[in-house]
Amino acid sequence: MAMLAVLLMASSAGVMLWLAYAGYGAPVMIAWWAGISVGGQLVLACMVRCGLSAMWRDPSLTFQQILWAITCSAVAYVLAHEAKGVVPGLLAVTLLFAALNLKAKQIVAVSLYAFGAFSLAILFAMELAHGPQPEPAMEVAYAAVLVIMLLGCMLLSLRLYQLRGRLRKQRQELATALAENRELASRDLLTGLINRRHMLELLHLEQRRCLRGVRVMLLAQMDIDHFKSINDTYGHGVGDLALQTFADVVRENIRSSDVLSRWGGEEFVLLISDTDVDGALLTLNRVRQAVQVAEVEGGPSDLQMTVSIGLAAHIAGEALEVTLDRADKALYCAKRAGRNQVVLGERAPVHPSPEMDSMQAQ
Repeated sequence: MAMLAVLLMASSAGVMLWLAYAGYGAPVMIAWWAGISVGGQLVLACMVRCGLSAMWRDPSLTFQQILWAITCSAVAYVLAHEAKGVVPGLLAVTLLFAALNLKAKQIVAVSLYAFGAFSLAILFAMELAHGPQPEPAMEVAYAAVLVIMLLGCMLLSLRLYQLRGRLRKQRQELATALAENRELASRDLLTGLINRRHMLELLHLEQRRCLRGVRVMLLAQMDIDHFKSINDTYGHGVGDLALQTFADVVRENIRSSDVLSRWGGEEFVLLISDTDVDGALLTLNRVRQAVQVAEVEGGPSDLQMTVSIGLAAHIAGEALEVTLDRADKALYCAKRAGRNQVVLGERAPVHPSPEMDSMQAQ
């Protein structure tokens, strides 16, 4: 935008130089005006480009550039003599920048400054007029056009400022709504855990890291024992409280780097990274013991939960579904063995999937 302002000022200088060549105004004075006007605008643009204004309240220097352009336009009005009728058009282009960038107070300040600068310019133009004195009616018409243009530009700029504020607010509201929708799409509303779809995305990401040898991944399938009987005995409201309590207890007993998700119903999947099997078993047994002694807040005092857990270590090159299946089989082994325990799944041979083959090729 700063370079566009320089281009517009250079174009305006070209118009003034053409008028001087055509005999309207003093060529030397207009040449000096052109150099100073374009040079000043170029200095401001260079300050923006080089970052010298980065610490200012308005790093774009829009307010300063507009004041400079208005000042130059007022001087051009005096220098153009009989051709001064072209200057208001240049001023209108300058005020367009105010409509696009300035705040309400700045728009009013710029408009008042333009009114004062051109009032002085009209007086100077009348005093410095060459040849016969201009007709008062024409001067009044010029002044009236300037006032109408300035007033119209100010009101339109203020209106655009209101619209910009409304659009900014709507954009913020839209961004907030999108963030909320994204959160709702990735989280389970009851427990606050990430849902199955989002967990699968994370698992595929971890799978790629394992393939590159930069991560170790273990998956634990968790199932609250006899959860159906909790719903049947105490009702679904208490069942929901039990799920929330379970999620809170697990989160309190795992590392911040571990990821817990609600897989469906009373089933949960825990992603454990950057640890060995012994460390994962230690964590899972701590979780199991914490669940066993946890009290469901708001639930009956005699309600006690236990959890069965199946653990499987992911093998680089193994399909994710295979690892989940091994963890699931280990979970059912824990249930058949009496529940409330952690079972490590068997290490299966690796059969790379087509997806793994393509990843390795890449």
